[in-house]
Amino acid sequence: MKNISDKLFWVVLVLMGVYLLYQKGMIGANFESVSPKVAFEMLQNDDNVTLLDVRSIEEFKKDGKLAGAKLIPLDQLSHNLEMLDRSKKVLVYCRSGNRSVSASRILESNGFTAINMSGGILDWRAEKFPVE
Repeated sequence: MKNISDKLFWVVLVLMGVYLLYQKGMIGANFESVSPKVAFEMLQNDDNVTLLDVRSIEEFKKDGKLAGAKLIPLDQLSHNLEMLDRSKKVLVYCRSGNRSVSASRILESNGFTAINMSGGILDWRAEKFPVE
């Protein structure tokens, strides 16, 4: 019996690891993830990018935003896709990079070119990039 429970433990552990990697966008992602530094450069040099913030309204007001960001909270994104231009790349960020992965999956499945900013506004701030 111990042998079966040991095997079950390892199976569950591996599945949890796979799930975590999927949630972070490290596997099974049909979109690119970029660092805040690359995102900053992209925003400076590419006019074909929409910046999308998928945090809550409260976070947006309290913690500031990246210049030019359009707010559509993650839980409202599926119902507000018409607010975005499919002809532009959509650079997505959130607080730490988790919700932006989910948002990028939604966007990709609806015909958008999504780019996830890893680490969210927390890593953006750590790089000392501007926040409004």
